[in-house]
Amino acid sequence: MATTTEAEQVTPVGEDSSWYERLKHNRNWLGFLFMVPAAAILLVFLAYPLGLGVWLGFTDVKVGRPGQFVGFDNYAWLLEDDVFWLSVFNTFLYTVVASIFKFAIGLWLAVLLNRHMPFKSFLRAIVLLPFIVPTVLSALAFWWIYDSQDSVISWTLIEMGLIERPIDFLGDPNNARASVIVANIWRGIPFVAITLLAGLQTISPSLYEAATIDGANEWQRFWRITLPLLTPIIAVVMTFSVLFTFTDFQLIWVMTRGGPINATHLMATLSYQRAIIGGSLGEGAAIATAMIPFLLAAILFSYFGLQRRKWQQGGVDD
Repeated sequence: MATTTEAEQVTPVGEDSSWYERLKHNRNWLGFLFMVPAAAILLVFLAYPLGLGVWLGFTDVKVGRPGQFVGFDNYAWLLEDDVFWLSVFNTFLYTVVASIFKFAIGLWLAVLLNRHMPFKSFLRAIVLLPFIVPTVLSALAFWWIYDSQDSVISWTLIEMGLIERPIDFLGDPNNARASVIVANIWRGIPFVAITLLAGLQTISPSLYEAATIDGANEWQRFWRITLPLLTPIIAVVMTFSVLFTFTDFQLIWVMTRGGPINATHLMATLSYQRAIIGGSLGEGAAIATAMIPFLLAAILFSYFGLQRRKWQQGGVDD
């Protein structure tokens, strides 16, 4: 009788202990528990501001007074706003041109730095410098380089006899667009180059040796081995590059503040100007919200690009 009583007393404790042990050793639950702090931070600092921004885009709230729900009035007004459409054009021009050059130059640098050469580690550190320097300092440096009177570029060209007067880099609309794109390319190349260099170092040298034995030249080895195996890395790095470029704010705002005559206004800078400086929070939030579909498209591009991992491992792409 005493044995039965002890069994009855021990069995519930054993069941509780077994449930706790299963929970403690369940990888799915452990993964969930470890993700909770990061998820909380994302909800507080990302999801909430995003949701608030979307909501403000449907109101006429201004700095200093509460607004009312106005539906799609802000978006309807933006469709007729020439400055908004100019900022959309500038954003796409800025993003596409800068991303293409950053990818081309970054890939070339990655291939170059992947070879055996003297001072390779030092050169890699030098390549990282533009990315390490704070964006505001980079923008101020380019602002001085592009100065209408004391530009070092204009001075050099004048001394060489190639031009007669200083170039108005930031005062002419077309020159200003080209100037800010060059600054963004200079700053973004290290991120692309170092990331692709990391991808290059994962490719087995035996593949190149086998291709060389089969008679493949340098271009064929690059086209048939390097580029296909880098596809997953390229998908990720270019997605981040496009996102960073599309939402760029500091570089443009410090150098031109969207001028001259709105020629360098991006959607991010126009949103800031309308919402913070102009006080029209609803209108600025609508401009910022209009960027979301384009950012989602870039993320989807990354997702489908990553499917080529199967191809990289010798399988068949979906």
